[in-house]
Amino acid sequence: MRRGAKWAGIVAGTLAAVAALLWAWPAPRLDPTGLVPPPDRYHVRILRDTWGVPHVFGRTDPDVAYGLAWAHAEDDFRTIQDSLLATRGTLASEYGRKFAPSDYLVHLMRVWETVDAAYERDLAPDTRALLEAYAAGLNHFAATHPAEATASLFPVRGRDLVAGTVHKLPLFFGLDVVLKELLSDQPQAAARAAAGRGRTDVFGSNAFAVAPARTADGHTRLLVNSHQPWEGVAAWYEAHLHSDSGWDAVGGLFPGAAVVLHGHNRRLGWAHTVNFPDLVDVYRLEVDPVHPNRYRFDGGWREMETKSAPIEVKLLGPLHWTFHRDVQWSEHGPVLRTPHGVYALRIAGTGEVRQVEEWYRMNRARSLEEFRAALDMGALPMFNTAYADAAGNVGYFYLAALPRRPTGPDWTKELPGDTSALVWKDSVPFARLPHVLNPPSGFVVTCNNTPFQTTTGPGNPDPAAYADLPGIERHVTNRSLRALELLGGDTSITADELEAMKWDVTYSEASEVAKAWRRLSAAGDGGDPLLREALGVLRGWDRQARAGDPAAALALTTLEPQHRNEPLPPTPVLLERLRAAALSLRDHFGGLSPQITDLLHAFYARPQKDGRWSVYAGDSYLMLVDWDPGGAVRSRSIHQFGSATTRPLSPHYADQAPLFARHGLKPVWMDEAEIRAHLEREYAPGQ
Repeated sequence: MRRGAKWAGIVAGTLAAVAALLWAWPAPRLDPTGLVPPPDRYHVRILRDTWGVPHVFGRTDPDVAYGLAWAHAEDDFRTIQDSLLATRGTLASEYGRKFAPSDYLVHLMRVWETVDAAYERDLAPDTRALLEAYAAGLNHFAATHPAEATASLFPVRGRDLVAGTVHKLPLFFGLDVVLKELLSDQPQAAARAAAGRGRTDVFGSNAFAVAPARTADGHTRLLVNSHQPWEGVAAWYEAHLHSDSGWDAVGGLFPGAAVVLHGHNRRLGWAHTVNFPDLVDVYRLEVDPVHPNRYRFDGGWREMETKSAPIEVKLLGPLHWTFHRDVQWSEHGPVLRTPHGVYALRIAGTGEVRQVEEWYRMNRARSLEEFRAALDMGALPMFNTAYADAAGNVGYFYLAALPRRPTGPDWTKELPGDTSALVWKDSVPFARLPHVLNPPSGFVVTCNNTPFQTTTGPGNPDPAAYADLPGIERHVTNRSLRALELLGGDTSITADELEAMKWDVTYSEASEVAKAWRRLSAAGDGGDPLLREALGVLRGWDRQARAGDPAAALALTTLEPQHRNEPLPPTPVLLERLRAAALSLRDHFGGLSPQITDLLHAFYARPQKDGRWSVYAGDSYLMLVDWDPGGAVRSRSIHQFGSATTRPLSPHYADQAPLFARHGLKPVWMDEAEIRAHLEREYAPGQ
């Protein structure tokens, strides 16, 4: 026995030593050969202001893109690399098996087949030059910072950046929710997926544009206010991009983006909020019981296209294992096999790769006509867009790759997959989608609400004119109701008033939260002392979500506001929630801040073990843009952290956070003289 125990100990010790050795095994070292461009290839200077914001000055647009890549990598190289790993479908090779589903999705969506087929064919030469220059900037940074670089990623190519938008944008319009519903084992999974249920659980955003006729001083103003995660591949980064050839834009972009995604240039600005067009259809396939890779289609059997997707998974240290999974496509699109059936998806925007080019054209547009020409490309599959310019124009544009669906079927339900009659081929053109331009009210708002309620008075699009376009949402949000109340109730809006409207934390009298609160306040306590006390506190709520207010904490943890302002449960259910919320507050000392959602000043939070809530998303990068009557532009902005969000030793890791907490804004400098008056350092990439 003693001898057996001895050998067991030796084996266990040996295994432990091997495991420790594998964990400590050094990662592959990047070979920098060929990654550093010739010294005279790019001509660019990076000017960092006192907030750490990079102002990238170059001779040409590609010069600027190269400098942007370097500057962003200095501040957040890890996240840029994570974004590229996701796009390549190689997250599991770096971080382990829990990321294998993400890698599989890249194969299922044919991201790289799409990009390789269309990169040279569909993208304009100037766009490709821009993307290749950005890739060169990342390669150069990796070569000079090999300890930070994931060796397998490099060299990066312009195609990687295009693949990033092809991969990520369908997730913005709910593809991930459809997949999650469809792959669940619930009996109604297919019906829920087809209806797009669950897409309400997204981050909200706000954008206002106010014309000179509505402002007290004749200025034109734009609010850029997206609610995004505070960290990760969809977190905002601020940059100013200036070339001698006319590119001069400032605003927010995501890791790996080579252009400003929303912000402004000298002449115009724009802001996106997420919209909810119906862009995914679910078909049930009838599979041949003898040959399961065949499905019935137009009276016969059609063979599915089948490929093997290699998924490499990191096991331990240098040990990796590659497994293979079939990916299948039908005439409709990607195929999913589930316990309750075999389904195919048809996804709007499939095959499109020009999203970056459309944003690039928006960056460089100098007039309303040029901006609309950019939108007319129709490459972006979604987004509400608020617009304002130096000429005093304000507008709202609904972007959506809405399919031209045949009339008759209910497209929010599961569809039969056996006929080509239901397989749509193209999308509705941009000009046919809802828009508002210079409404009589003098303002537009978009807060993830229906395009048919973007202003007050007669300026809204008529829903009847779009009755033939199924898939345009009709819901409102509390934020939209409240914004319309605030802007619609003030015919002479000052700059300070508009800024105060942005920080508003009130639920509209017409909101579902207010309706449910009134129901709950009128309810009886049933003799329950705790409910009696809770109802007494709740009745004193003023519909404002102020931090530290016990009534607000109790109301919001009970009502759990939804982003689409949907009706809340019956009163008995709310009473149960109220009692549970009261118990939690009592157990974890009152006055904690709950999740604050669907507000113009919004936070998204998760409950922690101590009863408090931890914020992970919400108000993030914010910008207020102002054109005076002479057309001169000034703007102010704020970031929830700072420029160097993954560099804890940087002075700009969180230097904006105190100002953000006070609802303050910092100046945005665009003129080189102003930048130099507030200059922290100037350098070229590689110095």
